[in-house]
Amino acid sequence: MDREIAIDIKSLTKFYGGFRALEDITFKVYEGDFFGFLGPNGAGKTTTINVLTGLANYQSGSVRVFGHDVTGDYRKARALIGLVPQEFNFDPFLTAEQILIYEAGYFGVRKREARRRADEWLNEFGLSSYRRLDFRKLSGGFKRRLLIARALMHRPKILILDEPTAGLDLELRYKLWDFFKEMNRNGVTLLLTTHYIEEAEKLCNCIGVIHEGRMRAVDEKDRLIERMSENVVDIQLNRQLAEVPQELTDYGVELVDGGSTIRMREREQVLSKLLKTIHAHGIEVLGVNVKKTTLEDVFFRLTKNDRGQSHRF
Repeated sequence: MDREIAIDIKSLTKFYGGFRALEDITFKVYEGDFFGFLGPNGAGKTTTINVLTGLANYQSGSVRVFGHDVTGDYRKARALIGLVPQEFNFDPFLTAEQILIYEAGYFGVRKREARRRADEWLNEFGLSSYRRLDFRKLSGGFKRRLLIARALMHRPKILILDEPTAGLDLELRYKLWDFFKEMNRNGVTLLLTTHYIEEAEKLCNCIGVIHEGRMRAVDEKDRLIERMSENVVDIQLNRQLAEVPQELTDYGVELVDGGSTIRMREREQVLSKLLKTIHAHGIEVLGVNVKKTTLEDVFFRLTKNDRGQSHRF
């Protein structure tokens, strides 16, 4: 069965004055996806999110949320999205409970139901004891949980997570990972931005990489890694070599670790031939180590700038 398109962005271009923040970006997120939206700082991730949620306009292209245009049908489109922003943008004069109840009211949830939902999420995130406190008295971890609870008060079909675990300790980060995975299993579509590439690799089934306002890749995570795979094979030797033997030069190998290791890019049916050639040359092999391509490797490769330098932050 074909899945419905949750987010459909086509040829989106956005300027800030004379600066082009987004250039003709196109990608889709399908219902039920856990989509990792990755890129260095300033790549255009937050700008794209702002367009999706009606916080920024754009010059050309189209943006739809479950078929609803984000400008022409803003109210319906926005009601489908829960946003967890990077910053703590709470009203400083409201308590934690009031923040949740007021948020539900913005989306038309009646007060009695809003109170019930607030109780539900305060309990879920361990905030019940702090319901009467204003957010300034909460720890950073509790503030982050309150952001997530607020985004869920109107039961959105899409949850956008903009750096949701930044600055959190490992225990809370892992708890939030479990919570996000459970939400996804329950049918919520998630879009995640993060600088923790490991986080995206563990959580997401689809990946989009943006760099300098342009989409560099969009694909299923495993297929993207396979497509850009450059596995490295290290062959440890029983002695150091001063140079690559003539018989091995055709394999495109190099010497590392002072000549005690032969390194090559993994290629089908080449490794076995290389090992036989090494053995025939009278060199003993102590071990073979294959370094598999990770999502982080792919990310660095896709976000190299024109000088060949890669940015992560």
